[in-house]
Amino acid sequence: MSSPLYLVTGAGGGNGGVSTRVVETLRKRGNRVRALVHRDNDRATPLRELGAEVVVGDLTDPRAVVDAMTGADRMFFSMGVSPAYLTATAVICAAATEYGRLELVVNMSQMTVSQMTLTSEGESDQHRLHYLAEHVLNWSGVPVVHIRPTAFLDNPIFTWMAAPLLRTQNLLALPFGSARTSPIAASDVARTVATVLLDSGDRVGDVYELTGPAALDVHGLAAEYSRGLQREIRGTDVAHDTWVEEALRPLSLPSHLEQHLLRMALLHRAGRYDRATDDVEKVTGKPPLAVGQYVSERPDLFG
Repeated sequence: MSSPLYLVTGAGGGNGGVSTRVVETLRKRGNRVRALVHRDNDRATPLRELGAEVVVGDLTDPRAVVDAMTGADRMFFSMGVSPAYLTATAVICAAATEYGRLELVVNMSQMTVSQMTLTSEGESDQHRLHYLAEHVLNWSGVPVVHIRPTAFLDNPIFTWMAAPLLRTQNLLALPFGSARTSPIAASDVARTVATVLLDSGDRVGDVYELTGPAALDVHGLAAEYSRGLQREIRGTDVAHDTWVEEALRPLSLPSHLEQHLLRMALLHRAGRYDRATDDVEKVTGKPPLAVGQYVSERPDLFG
């Protein structure tokens, strides 16, 4: 009996590179991996070098999805921030139902979903798409596990949007008020996803909510950045409107992504990210990285 074939979508980037890391982990353990990328560009080359079978296709294209899924046993469904997210989910479900051979679909969702209702307000359009996507996957009868990470440490809010003031003023300025957050490294999300894929067991129907090891306010985060950079970093709140005009709008991001980051900042300020779980350690046997550990591994970014 041959080993399972793992289909990993979004392998060309997005979501902090979680899919790329999942491919790497699976391949290092000698597993067969098919990596679906949206474009065959320089991001696909490392996947081939890892020994993955690279296929090119759009997740909203039924033929591309059916072709990618054919022969696969387990699947990681991940897609970047996109207004087409729900369409892609519906195509995945229809293809998986028709195919009928998937043992497991691991779905990348978001922790905010657990605090939402159908009529709740204040979340981003992308949050709403993830909420609806979970329902569509559940309704389809596909054997699914939902992974709900909190905000990524790799998120622009914590990395290159914060980097200029960290470099020039040793200042961590975040639009979170006095609220706390527990961001998680994409590498820890990828470890969890890979573990679930490899050890599917009786996990179908499970939901894993992933956070960093502790919920911290801006001063606690600044202390972690201080440890990581080995110099004193001060933390300060920045008014939301000021942050939008001076940090977010100048990036000229696509409107869907800009709105998502804007609403994430508001939800942080409202305390919606003040949560901490031990699901990463429960699943993988190893705790997630602390913020300081993450920062210490990226001196060029923050230095």
